[in-house]
Amino acid sequence: MFAIGEFARHGRVSVRMLRHYDALGLLRPALVDDRTGYRFYEAAQLARLNRIVALKALGFTLEQVREIVDAKVGAEELRGMLRLRRAQLAAEAAATTARLQEVEGRLRIIESEGLMPVNDVVVKSLPAERVARLTAGIQDMESQFIGPVLGPLFQQLCDRIAAAGAGFRGPAIATYEETPGGDHPFVVHACMPIGDQQVPADAGFEVVVLPAVARAATVVHHGHVQQMMPAFQTLAHWLDAGGGKGVGFPREVNLDIPEDMDEWVTEIQQPLADAEGGAA
Repeated sequence: MFAIGEFARHGRVSVRMLRHYDALGLLRPALVDDRTGYRFYEAAQLARLNRIVALKALGFTLEQVREIVDAKVGAEELRGMLRLRRAQLAAEAAATTARLQEVEGRLRIIESEGLMPVNDVVVKSLPAERVARLTAGIQDMESQFIGPVLGPLFQQLCDRIAAAGAGFRGPAIATYEETPGGDHPFVVHACMPIGDQQVPADAGFEVVVLPAVARAATVVHHGHVQQMMPAFQTLAHWLDAGGGKGVGFPREVNLDIPEDMDEWVTEIQQPLADAEGGAA
């Protein structure tokens, strides 16, 4: 048997934590000396301690930890639970990172208020594009809601295009629509140009033609896609300064996507209205 200090060292926890687990009934000593009150533990109890520490580190409450370890969950089942919890925490961490990037973008805008450039906007025509497309719903138009959906959607689309024996004929394009009354208030379309290639009807994606746009206001963003807000607001200032009236949501075209997302190059394309108010 081990005295509490020895057991704490072998288990890589503090004596204070072992006393806390004892008080909660999570990990009782194997023996308590009636005369001195000293606690003693057996090496076999390390298995229960390992489970307690791992579950607690993954965010389970101590009450949940008690239920799990008291149920004597097997190692394989426990491993599955831990993997699931790890995936949940990873998703939460990614969402937190996205929120921080969104805040950073907003802070940059606040710092540059009154200095928004409008001469970076270029007006040009956009040709029609025949694309392979997958669609998914999103809860809001903030980047923290878009990124976790759009990234996997593009990956899925690329995999299906490859499986269909086809290839890409241009950079990735993201388009958006508002869907009031639908399951989600907005949808995002992941699009990959495929030119005139023929693909099987059961390829797992739809083939559509993005219409040509006679006039679109465009601006190029260099950096992470989660930090494009200044570019969007540059367009807004340009429009408000008399550049024209936007129609619908801008398209986002990934002109360059190196491994480091901070070095991505994205063109934002805002279709402009014609004299009658429709898309030019």
